[in-house]
Amino acid sequence: MRITILTCVICIGMISCKNKSEAPEPEVAGPGKVTYPASLTGDVSTDYFGTAVSDPYRWLEAEANEDSSVRGWVTSQNTITFDYLAKIPYRQQLEQRMTELADYPKMTTPYRAGEYYFYSKNDGLQNQYVTYYKKGLNGEEKVFLDPNTLSADGTVTQSMTGFSNDRKYVAISESKAGSDWSTMYVKDIANNKMLEDKLEWTKFSGAAWQGDGFYYSAYDKPTQTFTGTSESQKVFFHKLGTPQSADKLIYTDPKNPLYYFGAQTTEDEKFLFIYVSPGTSGTEVLYKDLRNPNAKFTKLFEGFDYEYSILDNDDERLIVQTNHNAPNYKVVSVDPKNPAPENWKVIIAEQKELLSSVSLAGGKLFAFYLRDVKPVIVQFSRTGTAESQIALPNNGVGGTASGFSGERDDNEVFFSFTTFLSPADIYKYDIRSGKVDMYKKADVKFDASKYTMKQVFYESKDGTKIPMFIVHKKGIALDGSNPCLLYGYGGFNISITPSFSISRIAMLEQGFVYAVANIRGGGEYGEEWHKAAMFGNKQNVFDDFIAAGEYLIKEKYTSNTKLAIQGRSNGGLLVGACMTQRPDLFAVALPGVGVMDMLRYHKFTVGWGWAVEYGCADSSKEAFDYLYKYSPLHNIKAGTKYPATMVTTADHDDRVVPGHSFKYAAALQTAQAGDAPILIRIDTQAGHGAGKPLAKQIEEDADWISFTMWNVGIKHMTMSDKP
Repeated sequence: MRITILTCVICIGMISCKNKSEAPEPEVAGPGKVTYPASLTGDVSTDYFGTAVSDPYRWLEAEANEDSSVRGWVTSQNTITFDYLAKIPYRQQLEQRMTELADYPKMTTPYRAGEYYFYSKNDGLQNQYVTYYKKGLNGEEKVFLDPNTLSADGTVTQSMTGFSNDRKYVAISESKAGSDWSTMYVKDIANNKMLEDKLEWTKFSGAAWQGDGFYYSAYDKPTQTFTGTSESQKVFFHKLGTPQSADKLIYTDPKNPLYYFGAQTTEDEKFLFIYVSPGTSGTEVLYKDLRNPNAKFTKLFEGFDYEYSILDNDDERLIVQTNHNAPNYKVVSVDPKNPAPENWKVIIAEQKELLSSVSLAGGKLFAFYLRDVKPVIVQFSRTGTAESQIALPNNGVGGTASGFSGERDDNEVFFSFTTFLSPADIYKYDIRSGKVDMYKKADVKFDASKYTMKQVFYESKDGTKIPMFIVHKKGIALDGSNPCLLYGYGGFNISITPSFSISRIAMLEQGFVYAVANIRGGGEYGEEWHKAAMFGNKQNVFDDFIAAGEYLIKEKYTSNTKLAIQGRSNGGLLVGACMTQRPDLFAVALPGVGVMDMLRYHKFTVGWGWAVEYGCADSSKEAFDYLYKYSPLHNIKAGTKYPATMVTTADHDDRVVPGHSFKYAAALQTAQAGDAPILIRIDTQAGHGAGKPLAKQIEEDADWISFTMWNVGIKHMTMSDKP
C-alpha cells in the first residue's frame, strides 16, 4: 500500500504594517505546499510479552546502497527537502555568512611527545585540520598529516592513536565518509614517512605499544558494513613490518561476543591492561605483568558496577581514576598484586564537585572539576598534595578548558579555553610558577561584545533544580517575541559545557536566544545525575527538557510559536520524544541522527552497547514497557499537529543507523494533521558527525538554520554583527 499525504506551509506572502504612515512590506516568496514522497508500508509486527507492535516501515532499515527501494525513497525525500530549502529566500545568504564566520585561523592545543611538539591547524576553510610538528617549541614547523590530500571532498580523516614509548613511531587511524570503521597505519616520526603496516576493520581502538609493536582491537570483516551487528571484538599484537594476518591474538571472549575490549600499556612497559565493558558504561580490568613471559591475565578490577581509568604508574603501583564508591570520582594508588579496594591509597579524595578528568604532565596531576557546569582545574602532586588552582579566563560565566597533557619532565604545558561567544584561545602554563600566558588568540569576524551569556537554574517536574546556559543579544525585550533554539543531550554520562560554533553565532546574529539545558542523564553532577535518567528513569530527561522550554516561555524569552528544539544522537532521541509528548510546546523540532526506535536499536552495529544505558525491549517486560512508553517512533499519533520538523541523518552513519530516522520521518509525515512541514535531510558520504568536512558542515547548518528561521516566522535576514 502506498500512502501520499498533502500538506502546506503557511505564512507565505504575509503583509504587516508598522504604522499607518508606512507602506506595507512586499510579499516574500518562499516554500509552497509540500507533497510527501510515497512511503510503502508492510504488514510487519513483533510480539513483546503479549503486546503486538506494528512496524510498517521496517523495510527502511535496509542499507540504501544495497536496497533499490530504500535508495529510491532516499532520493525522493531529498528531492523534496532540497527543493523546499532552495526556496527560502535567504538560505544562500546565510551560507555565505557562515562561510565568512568560519574563515579564520584555528589551532588546537600543542603537546610534547619526545623531542617534538604536535598540534593541528586550519587556515580557515580547509575541510580537515592539518597536523603539524616541530622539533622543540621554536623549531621549524612541518606538516605531519594532511587528510585534505586524501580525497577531493574532504571525507577522509586521520588521527593519531598512540605514540610508541620511545617516541619513534605513532599509530594513525584513518576513516572514510564518517564511518566508525577505521584502518590503522604507522608513521616514523623523525622521517615523517608512513611504514607499510596496514591494519583493517578496527573500531574504537587505540595503539598500546610494547617494544617493536603494539596491541590493538579489531573485528572480523563484516558482511553488512553499515548496519550489521559488530560482534566478537578481539585484541591483537602487531609487530612492525609484518602483515596483519601474522598478528597474534591476545584476548577474546567467545562467551560474550558483544563485549568491548581495549588495550593499554604503561609507559615503562611493565604492565598490559585489557579493559572489558558490556557497553558504554561499566568497566572490568584485567592485567598482565609483561616482565614475566609466562604471566597470564588476572582480574585487577572485577565487575561492571564502576568505571576505572589507569592514568599512569609509579614503579609497581598504579594511579587510577574511579567512581568506585565515589559517584563524583576520586584518584587512588593501587598495588596490582593486592588490588582489593581496602588496600587502595587515596591520592585525590572525592569532592562535592565532579572530577571529570585528570591530565598528567611535568610530574603533576591536573584535576578537572565541574562546579555547576563551570570548570575548575587544580594542580596536584603525584602523591595528592593540592598545589595550586589554575587561573582560568572568564570562569565566572563559564566555559570549557582542555589540555595540560605532556611528558613527565615538562616544565610548561598548554591549555585552551572557549565559551559560547569566543573560539578557543590557547594559553601556556608554567608548571613551577603557575604563570599563565596567552600563546595564540583566535580571531573571528564577530563582535562578541554585543552579546551576553548567563546561567540560570529552573525546576523540573519533580522539583529538581536544572542548570541552563542562556545566550542572546544585549538589551533584548523579554516580551515573548524572540526566536529561541533550545539544545539538549541528557545521557551516557556526557556533560554539555560551553563551546563555540559558527552556526550558533549565525543564529544569534538573527536575534535568536540560544539555551543549553544541562538535564539529567549527563555527567554534570557525577554518576548520581547520570543514573537519575537511566533505564526506567529516562522520562526524567524529557521532563527536564520540557521544563526548560516552559521556563523560557514563562520568563518571556520566547513563545511556543518561536521555540525550536535541537539534539543529536541521544539528543535526537530527546527531541523526538519531547515533540511527541508535547507537540504544542514547540514551533520547530530538529532531531539529528537520533535513536528513534527504542525497541530495535540494539540490533544494528554497536547499538547493543547502549543497553546498559537504556535497557533492552527483548530482555524483560519491564524494560519493554518503559521503552515502548517513550520510544519516539512508537508514540507518533495520527491526527496530531506536530511542529515543523527537519530530521537529519547520513547514509554512512554506522553508529545510529539511518533507518531510525527513515522510519521516524515516514511515520511522522503520515500522521501529520497540521500545516507544518515534515522533512528529512539525508547526507551522502557522511556518518554520525565526527570528521565531517567543513564544507558539508556549513551546507547542513545553513539548511537547518534557514528551515528554523522560516518556520518561526523570520522572512528577512538581518545584517551581520561584524566587528
